[in-house]
Amino acid sequence: MEERKAIPTLYDWAGGKDALEKLTKLFYEKVLKDDLLYPVFKNMSTDHSNHVAHFIAEVFGGPKLYSEEDKGSHAIMITHHLGKMLDEPKRKRWMDLLLESADETGLASDPEFRSALVGYLEWGSRIAVINSNTNDNPVNENEPMPKWGWGETKGPYQG
Repeated sequence: MEERKAIPTLYDWAGGKDALEKLTKLFYEKVLKDDLLYPVFKNMSTDHSNHVAHFIAEVFGGPKLYSEEDKGSHAIMITHHLGKMLDEPKRKRWMDLLLESADETGLASDPEFRSALVGYLEWGSRIAVINSNTNDNPVNENEPMPKWGWGETKGPYQG
């Protein structure tokens, strides 16, 4: 009988930390040149793109770069969106630029990975819009980081 290989994490499939940092670096360079998104991100810190890469890395099953190295948490990530008043045009432009950056940086482009990536980005960006229209963080500091894999959708119906 054939030995079954372990299923790689999305983090590993994407190419790890370097690939995700390359992705977010290019993406935020585009954001700062974009008329619609520039006002939202004009005051971001110089290490913002790396923090986002580390957050995605951890969510995608990689090492705890965001929560341990960057001293972040899911609640802290949500805090960055509070009161930003994001809307659907900004969310769509954000998605477009990120997926464009994924293509340009050579991020894995197979249908299975891209399906998982787009699923996560749609989920996360829609939550960001919801959270940006309030000043109250719905996530407490003790809640775990989100985890994303090869297509399992999490729903509000799960306890």
